[in-house]
Amino acid sequence: MKSILFVASEGLPFIKSGGLADVIGSLPYSLKQKNMDVRVVLPLYLKIALNHRESFKKVKTFPVLTGQINTVATLYEKDVQGVIYYFIEHQGYFEREGLYGYYDDGARFAFFQKAVLEMLRELQFYPEIIHSHDWHTGMIPAMCKIHYANDKKYQKIKHVYTIHNLAYQGNFPVSVLTDCLGISDSFYHDGSMRFYQGISFMKAGILFADKISTVSPTYSHEILTKEYGENMDEVLSYRKDDLWGITNGIDTKLWDPSKDKLLSKKYSLKSYASGKKANKKALQEELGLRVTPDTMLVGMVSRLTNQKGIHLILEKLADIMGLDLQFIVLGSGEGHIEDAFKHMEYKYKRRAVFYCGYNEELAHRIYAGCDVFLMPSLFEPCGISQLIAMRYGTLPLVRETGGLKDTVTPFNQYDNTGTGFSFASKSSDDLYYTLRYACDTYYLNSIGFNAMIENAMKEDVSFEKSCKLYLEMYNMVLTKK
Repeated sequence: MKSILFVASEGLPFIKSGGLADVIGSLPYSLKQKNMDVRVVLPLYLKIALNHRESFKKVKTFPVLTGQINTVATLYEKDVQGVIYYFIEHQGYFEREGLYGYYDDGARFAFFQKAVLEMLRELQFYPEIIHSHDWHTGMIPAMCKIHYANDKKYQKIKHVYTIHNLAYQGNFPVSVLTDCLGISDSFYHDGSMRFYQGISFMKAGILFADKISTVSPTYSHEILTKEYGENMDEVLSYRKDDLWGITNGIDTKLWDPSKDKLLSKKYSLKSYASGKKANKKALQEELGLRVTPDTMLVGMVSRLTNQKGIHLILEKLADIMGLDLQFIVLGSGEGHIEDAFKHMEYKYKRRAVFYCGYNEELAHRIYAGCDVFLMPSLFEPCGISQLIAMRYGTLPLVRETGGLKDTVTPFNQYDNTGTGFSFASKSSDDLYYTLRYACDTYYLNSIGFNAMIENAMKEDVSFEKSCKLYLEMYNMVLTKK
């Protein structure tokens, strides 16, 4: 049995701020079904402590020394469906209102990574592979190889590093290298950890891991270019032979319209017509839209940022609302975008709704009740929402980038194939024309539209396919001399 330790900054069912948490909540369990010893370690944030700590088993407290950081960590654990989750407690670093964005993030996650490595000795558990995720854990391969160079148990460990979003890189002043990570500044001067005038946790992960992966094949190619490489394209090109693109899946037990208790009416592939009709009506009533079951209902659940292509919608909003449709937006983000959607709701009463914030229960009902789901992202490493939408028989309309291109097959009106609608350019005109085409298909080609719903609901959006690729990558790492 292979042993793998996942190290991440967030993960379901305990804490989530983005798609990383969905992966950490689903992939380890899928690998567990393949007869693997899979464990996960997370920081013990305030929200986790308040909601879950009473159910955790306290393991031990141990010292953590790295650079000028000299403190202790307390380790907890909990078994979730056969996957052991560990939690690193340090009240000063992690029991705060938010997860990230603090002035001392470099120190916080330097401590976390060193605590994880010390945890192995305390547990006498030395996994064959440590699988680290995103910038918060990017230093683990380097720290393991540098700090424990004389310990054969650590040196036997192989390292896989996954980039979930290259835009967030963990870039800090050089002082973090010596003061917080306890690593010689020679690694800055030789360029292996230098990033412009500072250091990068992500760059270290890319260079020191045995294999690197990212969350879709298309994104793995995009990040080798200047356009999508976030100034890390040359570093990635250096390791391109070790770079894998493996598409994410979703938790198909959590996201299952036939068992979803948050819906007005549960439905399956065989009963989607009546099920989606009932959920649309209930959603329209809940949000104050005009109850017109035959009107195409477009939904969006998103962070309201430039990355998500929101400006493409706003540039054509008047034209979009000129189509025969209703529009629901659930999300929060940049102030001027929120203001624009508030104005949309005011201007198009009973045709458009903006829910500012996030509501998990409402998100489920949007996925179930809408006809089309909008994701015009400028870049999208993988994306989770389009997979959920397809699972619920709501057709994604996406820009062809990253995981959106890999997971959504555009509609072919001649043979009724496809699972959604797509456009390629970063053009608001193309977004509008594609949405108008979706509208025409909905009203004038119900056979084609319904065929797409069935195609989408039949699509395998679980982690089963990606699990096989991860196993292939792990085997390659372990057999590499």
